[in-house]
Amino acid sequence: MLNRVNEVIDKIIRPKLKEHYGDIELVEVKAGIVKVKFLGACSGCPSAKFTLEDIVLRDLQEEIPEVKEVLLVTEVSQDLIDMAKKILNKEK
Repeated sequence: MLNRVNEVIDKIIRPKLKEHYGDIELVEVKAGIVKVKFLGACSGCPSAKFTLEDIVLRDLQEEIPEVKEVLLVTEVSQDLIDMAKKILNKEK
């Protein structure tokens, strides 16, 4: 299923996201659950939830009915965590 998901992302989903200066990274496929990370303009976008449901989930399920769910992985970079710690420590 991993290869099929990658193919749908490359051929169908990624071009749609690139129109809005975004991108997508496949993180994991396990037991019908697909985990992805948004990149570029899609990362942190207020409409990410709708993009996930209306584009990613819908397109994957149309092409691969075995896909049960798509989860968005959101990670904070270590640089951002370090910067936040510095700011918080200065305020004390």
